[in-house]
Amino acid sequence: MSVDKKSKLKTFPRIGKLIIILVAIAFIIAGIRAYQLYQYVFRENVKTEFILYIPANANFDQVTESLTKNNAIISFKAFNWVSKKKEYPKSVKTGRYLLKKGMNTNQIVNMLKGGLQTPLNVTFNNVRTKEDLAGKVSKYLVADSLSILNLFSNESMIHKYGFTTETFRTMFIPDTYEFYWTTSAEEFADRMKSEYDKFWNAERRKKAEEINLTPAEITTLASIVQAETAKKEEQKRIAGLYMNRLKRGQLLQADPTVKYAVGDFSLKRILNIHLQIDSPYNTYKNAGLPPGPINFPETTAIDAVLNFERHNYLYMCAKEDFSGYHNFAVTLEEHSRNAAKYRAALDRNNIK
Repeated sequence: MSVDKKSKLKTFPRIGKLIIILVAIAFIIAGIRAYQLYQYVFRENVKTEFILYIPANANFDQVTESLTKNNAIISFKAFNWVSKKKEYPKSVKTGRYLLKKGMNTNQIVNMLKGGLQTPLNVTFNNVRTKEDLAGKVSKYLVADSLSILNLFSNESMIHKYGFTTETFRTMFIPDTYEFYWTTSAEEFADRMKSEYDKFWNAERRKKAEEINLTPAEITTLASIVQAETAKKEEQKRIAGLYMNRLKRGQLLQADPTVKYAVGDFSLKRILNIHLQIDSPYNTYKNAGLPPGPINFPETTAIDAVLNFERHNYLYMCAKEDFSGYHNFAVTLEEHSRNAAKYRAALDRNNIK
């Protein structure tokens, strides 16, 4: 064998070993990179639970700016890489998103790209006016208070739902509901109609028919009952009192309706001048129920009317101890004595 041939045989193994080493190094590098990318995608990437609000027309830079400002993400490099791979910057969606501890980058990006919003609870109660309602609801939703308030003057929408401008507020039953932050005023109204239909199920409608009142009339009476007392245990009794008056054709003479007609809910004493106001809501002058509710009654008040207490009371007067409870009477004579005691207590306490 020649010297050249021997030299070549010695060289080839060296080259082969070098190739093997290089291939091995390439595999290691590829493995490291693959592991790195795997970590980008599937490693936990929420530093602290955070609610991300993305307004209309926001872009990807604004999203990352909000996440950065609030220090919500562990690795922004991973978030940016996965976002670009999934083309999220091209499809940023408005919404309210809850980033939970334990979520990985893939889950975060999928949620944001898919517009998978986290719903929130919207609660409104103790609502007296439509302005109150609009103010409370708009704190939770994109819909501003003016857009919600405008619902009550949108006659085509009101008629579409089957109400009048006076009875439209009966559709909004105070409670806690789950909504998406992006809900518009119109969507809010649609949902309230759906909830109204659920509330007025066959059982409640049957009870309303049995006492010869419509759901709107039941709610109107419930609004008076709710305004009369903060004591839920009295609501059925007060409802029964007004039902007795309606059956007899007597004026309801409900002070809260006068306050509503006057437009001053802070009145402590109803005077003769107040009783003379010319308004369909003045139940001292107009027989029967007013045209619509004087507030937004809660479900307890509505059910109190549907299940009113059967008794013979026709009169009621606040107790003179200012406990919030009432003295009830069957006769005008008995009521006059109760009223005198209450007026004396007002005078003693210099309440005008």
